[in-house]
Amino acid sequence: MLRPRKMKFFELTVFKDDINTVLEYLGTNGVMHFPDSQPSADNKEIARIDKIIERLHSACKYINTEIPSEPKEDVSIPDEASLALTEKLCSVLENLKGRELRAGGEKQHLLETLDEVKTFSKMNVPYSDLSHLSYLTLRIGRLDPKKHDTLRENLKGRALIVPLDDNDRILAACSRKGRFVMDSELKKIAFEPVTIPENYKNISDEMLKSLEEQLNIVETELKEIAGEKEKLSAESAPELVKLVMSWQAALTVEQLKSRLVITGSVFMLSGWIPQYMVKEAVKGLLELCGGRVAIRSYNPDEISSVRDGKEKVPVLFKHGSFVKGFEGMVSSFGTPPYGTIDPTPLVALFYTLIFGIMFGDLGQGFVLFLLGFFSSSRGLKIMAGFRKYSTALISVGIASMFMGILNGEVFTNEWLLVEPTRIISAAIIGHPVDRALNILPMPERGGSITKLFYFFGFTIGIGIILNTLGMIINIINRCILKKYIEAFFSRTGFSGLVLFWYSLFTAFRLFTGYGIRWYDITVISVSFFCILFAPVIVKSITQEKSALEHGAFTFVIEVFVEVLETVSTYFSNTISFVRVGAFALSHAVLSYVVFYFTEMLVVSSPIGTIPAALLLIFGNSLIIVLEGLIVAIQVVRLQYYEFFSKFFFETGVAFTPFRFKSIGGTK
Repeated sequence: MLRPRKMKFFELTVFKDDINTVLEYLGTNGVMHFPDSQPSADNKEIARIDKIIERLHSACKYINTEIPSEPKEDVSIPDEASLALTEKLCSVLENLKGRELRAGGEKQHLLETLDEVKTFSKMNVPYSDLSHLSYLTLRIGRLDPKKHDTLRENLKGRALIVPLDDNDRILAACSRKGRFVMDSELKKIAFEPVTIPENYKNISDEMLKSLEEQLNIVETELKEIAGEKEKLSAESAPELVKLVMSWQAALTVEQLKSRLVITGSVFMLSGWIPQYMVKEAVKGLLELCGGRVAIRSYNPDEISSVRDGKEKVPVLFKHGSFVKGFEGMVSSFGTPPYGTIDPTPLVALFYTLIFGIMFGDLGQGFVLFLLGFFSSSRGLKIMAGFRKYSTALISVGIASMFMGILNGEVFTNEWLLVEPTRIISAAIIGHPVDRALNILPMPERGGSITKLFYFFGFTIGIGIILNTLGMIINIINRCILKKYIEAFFSRTGFSGLVLFWYSLFTAFRLFTGYGIRWYDITVISVSFFCILFAPVIVKSITQEKSALEHGAFTFVIEVFVEVLETVSTYFSNTISFVRVGAFALSHAVLSYVVFYFTEMLVVSSPIGTIPAALLLIFGNSLIIVLEGLIVAIQVVRLQYYEFFSKFFFETGVAFTPFRFKSIGGTK
């Protein structure tokens, strides 16, 4: 549980005909971690697949089809039939989209034209004044009726052709900026301009009638397109989603193939597989390829690049549901190197414990528990975005509830748990008490300054334990990595651990009235000497580095600074845990204030119950949101700076197997 899973380095030799099948198996099952390498600069197949995926994404977006972020288990690399289906569906939807865009543009053009013509028609002025319109450029003339459709097609989306009577007379209208294109097309098909009488005023009525008829035709076309779109969406959406996932899998395979070594008719694959997956992976690969695959496996220490430190073995941990909920906290700081101690179980334990101490309230803890439950896989879909926090919320919620039972608070109320606590305490210790823990130093609540100092001492004790565990982990990790100097002769190594604990022991003896003995000074001095001088001496003996490389004066200053830093680090890392007690006290004070004013409102006014209830709700909400967030941040800070700083001096590489995933969204 505290060590990563063992890894095996695999080398696979696969024929070209089997490579897609092998990569499909690996991508579906997620069993092999491939070392980072650069893909080939120019890969036409990747570019081709990328364009196909882009078309599919565009088609899905057009019919409002959501693409899942993770592929289904039955995803496979597309074949010729899939390619044909992709081309068919994309072409149909692209044509429909083109029709919709053209019809929509024509409708907009018609509406703008109608608006200007209607405005002009109300003025009842001659046609000659139409040239002053801000939007339109108009041309009236004669054109062979057989050429009307050709002109409409050539000017579609850029100009409107309006028949003015049953003969060959037409009116062409376009925007001001499009008049040169319209005039050019009219000239090509022998358009003959006609002269309109200077005071002719009936043209607007004819235009309005023709424009409205054309608008009805376009709107009918748009309705037909909408119907076709809805039908295609219902029929094609599942196929489109499946095709997107399939082609994304093909892209992932091609990207990986571009990184592989290819010799003649075979591909060479190499990567890391967890040891517990080896048997099943080998069996699956042999069955898929009919035995046409060569497999060799190695232990990490057999790989020269690993021994030389050029390559890191990927790290995969095995955690239960409780510890797994805190993996993100550790991974955000770094991944422990392969073979070293996994701190995640300790992080989960101490985070839950410290949060519960700082945020003790049965009711407020229950709210956190509910938030964790409803954001879990069994909870509400609307809260699925917070799923990665569900385990942590459930854990700290339970811890806060337990602490709330000890200090007797339920949504800041101090009296609801008094009677149950009296009954239980009388049965256990022989006499009743109102609450098991009194943080507030108030005599009426059974608290005192002395008890408060004991509580602060308890929180410092937690800090001592966590700092000690950090140094023990560092000693073990350094020995595993064969860095023995840092393991034994550093302030977070064995010498530091002896100095830390013997300093605590000496301080306790002084506090209890015992004086300092000669052996106390001896142990502390030897520990300091090992921390300050042993690494320098060892490196000088091994000729890694001269003890006085930068001069004697610089060496003395470095030693002095190291002494100050060592003492201040031990002191600050321990005293820092006083904040646990301080935040627990501030939580108790804030809860007391909310409860006190709530009681005052109930007593002071006949209608005080309503404002008291509102104050109680507001106060508890403020504590849960604001103080809960502050407490969460403070616990993370204690973990990172007081615990991780003892042993997290280098990071490893997380096990990220090759698999088909993260394929949703548009490109």
